[in-house]
Amino acid sequence: MVYCASCGSPVEGKFCAKCGATVGAASAPPPPPVQPIGGNYPSPNPGPTTGMADNAASALCYVLGFITGILFLVLEPYNKNRTVRFHAFQSIFLNIAMIVVAIGLGIFDALIAHLIGWWFASMVSLLFDLALFAVWIYMILMTYQGRTTILPIIGPLAQQQAG
Repeated sequence: MVYCASCGSPVEGKFCAKCGATVGAASAPPPPPVQPIGGNYPSPNPGPTTGMADNAASALCYVLGFITGILFLVLEPYNKNRTVRFHAFQSIFLNIAMIVVAIGLGIFDALIAHLIGWWFASMVSLLFDLALFAVWIYMILMTYQGRTTILPIIGPLAQQQAG
């Protein structure tokens, strides 16, 4: 039995019933595949993936504070992305500011506890902690939704560093 050189199917006669190629004589190579006309189509061999989406990477910058901020500044595909770099720097600066304010509030609470009472100092600390938690959740959610929130004072510094 004779087989088609183009598609490999069994042939009876001079022409392949499946692809129409001439059998027996040296046939021309098959024509190249027809490309669709119009529109943008993905290449048949896409390159390596670039990782997660910008909004997910940017939101993850805030999850563990300055640790994930530094991590995304070091990781290869993300350290070249301006949006991810901005959120990484803003996360680092935000956490440093929170630590500095927390130390100052701790000193203030110690003074207030001696002057007014421990209950007032506890309430001030609780409100501060709740405000920090709210800012942290807000930054993660807004960034994941693709919205860029530029915080006062540290936001322009982060933009400058990311630029």
